[in-house]
Amino acid sequence: MATIHLPVSVLNLAPIRKGQGPKQAIDAMVDLAQAVEKMGYQRYWIAEHHNTPTLVSSATSILIKHTLEHTNHIRVGSGGVMLPNHSPLVVAEQFGTMATIYPNRVDLGLGRAPGTDMMTANALRRSTNDSVYTFPDDVNALLTYFGPEDQQNYVRAYPGVGTNIPIFILGSSTDSAYLAARLGLPYVFASHFAPRYMEEAISIYRDRFQPSEYLDKPYMMVCLNVIAAETDEEAKWLATTMQQFFLNVVRGSRNQLLPPVENMDEVWNSMEKEMAASMSNVTLMGSKATVRQQLTGFQEKYNVEELMAVSYIYDPEKQKRSYEILKEIVDGK
Repeated sequence: MATIHLPVSVLNLAPIRKGQGPKQAIDAMVDLAQAVEKMGYQRYWIAEHHNTPTLVSSATSILIKHTLEHTNHIRVGSGGVMLPNHSPLVVAEQFGTMATIYPNRVDLGLGRAPGTDMMTANALRRSTNDSVYTFPDDVNALLTYFGPEDQQNYVRAYPGVGTNIPIFILGSSTDSAYLAARLGLPYVFASHFAPRYMEEAISIYRDRFQPSEYLDKPYMMVCLNVIAAETDEEAKWLATTMQQFFLNVVRGSRNQLLPPVENMDEVWNSMEKEMAASMSNVTLMGSKATVRQQLTGFQEKYNVEELMAVSYIYDPEKQKRSYEILKEIVDGK
């Protein structure tokens, strides 16, 4: 059977499952990292969200350090650090320290959104100006902080200098595609919740890419939802957890990650269904044969360099099995 030849990685928002607390969510995050490391996944990224009682991913760098400590070789990084909330120097020092303790295992994915509402963004207090607009300068500052000694300015990140931590630009619209292309950096599109501009963003990035000291050709990653199971029917049932997750977003409600339900039409109305579906329509879902067919079709159209999967599945063992099935598919098993 033909292999799709594609590195696969994992994104984790570190959700709290219904009936559990923050400590169990963090333990589950580590447990999943250990499982996908054994399966041969490329990297394991942790998101940044604030003032969200259903997720524990606010102190992203601490969670990354905790995951590095409990794994052996998988790359661990941020998906992403929301740069408007942070001083680039502090980010460089934190990630530089982690890269010193765990060499060649740390990734830094950078986003330009605050990852929260504006009141919470103000409470994070990085600056009174709109630091979204300084994003390109902040990215360049980080590239310098991680670069060689002879290219440093007066202010330096110790540890950090010379660590050459790989930087990835994250995007959910077309804006960051232009920046990633101009800087010659890898680009990661957030199709798992904002698929609308995916095709356009991929085209912009590839068409405008300028080779750099970091990359000689475009490196396009797409993050999407994956719900793989033994049968199509089981996958559809497991996916109702993901559908309830997106319904949370649509309603602005604060439910924890909920178990599957038999009939979503008893849970949402037609408008909510449509809105949730528009956020999650880039999803690989079904049995191994079905997901293989979907992924083959996706790759024939987009031919991305790496796939990052996020799986909102309530049962941790079913979640691991979903990642196992995806890895078997890309390995041609």
